[in-house]
Amino acid sequence: MAITILAPAPAGVPYLRENSSDSEDGGADLEGDHDMRPAKRARHKKDVVTPGEIVTDDPQWMRGHGTYIAPASTEIIATVAGTVQKTNKLLSVRPLRARYTPEIGDLVVGRIVEVQSKRWRVDVGAPVLADLPLSAINLPGGILRKRTETDELQIRTFFSEGDLLVAEVQSLRQDGSASLHTRSLKYGKLRNGVFMSVSGTGGGGGVVRARRQVWTIDTVNAGGKVDVVLGVNGYIWISKHVEVAGGDTAITRMEESVSSTVYSSQNDEIARETRKEISRIRGVINLLVEEGLRVDEDMVMKGYEAAIMIDGEEAGESNTYLGGEKGKKVLGLLSGP
Repeated sequence: MAITILAPAPAGVPYLRENSSDSEDGGADLEGDHDMRPAKRARHKKDVVTPGEIVTDDPQWMRGHGTYIAPASTEIIATVAGTVQKTNKLLSVRPLRARYTPEIGDLVVGRIVEVQSKRWRVDVGAPVLADLPLSAINLPGGILRKRTETDELQIRTFFSEGDLLVAEVQSLRQDGSASLHTRSLKYGKLRNGVFMSVSGTGGGGGVVRARRQVWTIDTVNAGGKVDVVLGVNGYIWISKHVEVAGGDTAITRMEESVSSTVYSSQNDEIARETRKEISRIRGVINLLVEEGLRVDEDMVMKGYEAAIMIDGEEAGESNTYLGGEKGKKVLGLLSGP
């Protein structure tokens, strides 16, 4: 039987006109004062465009991120799927999903993917792998000790492939890659916990930049203390809290006291109650991401308290699952006054 290929017929698209009150530049809307052909219609600022779709052909607009101008024309065409954003005369498309874009000072959670002679290559969810130089970590013997050839030969004893770490973005290169450092005691190798990755708008997932990205939760039901690390890159670490030895000593003595365990890959024994509360916190973060809510210290703590309250009202054994009706009840408490 022969196959007949029919030419696609253009779909009729109604003309959209923005409210004059929505214009930010005195009436210079995307649509202007005239109708456009459906294929070249200007988009409402909340419309979703797809790659290759014409956003507008009005020459008054300048192209921004997520767009390009067709050769020998004034058509601005989207290169990503996202929502149209306009700033004065600048037109850009904000992607619905994107890789993480590093910024100096960001706290990130990463995974070692390659070990080189004087540095590690780290996956932080960005388009390009980040670098962690040997000179940017704390080594046994003190923070200011000079790096030697012996340290280079033993580089795999500090971090090896697959290790998770928390670090800070120290600088950016021209190719967009980031250089990390773990010189503070609150940075370094991660143990005794669970890793999770969230995704969403802008590559940062539900995680937003906040005053604190790392904090400790005093959990209930004899769970003890649990540390939460919200990486700006959308990578999250939830773990059992471990007290730093020598908390009352000077900074140099503190560096020496933790040097024997800071690069250990052996997990400690974690009680069942602690694992249960770690699972509950993970469920709260998953619930926030699924509902499109921001993930920061305030929302996580409110969600955790709501989950405990709902769990206490239900008869039977405590359950950390936050799906179905239980998840709806937690959301109801989050959205309440």
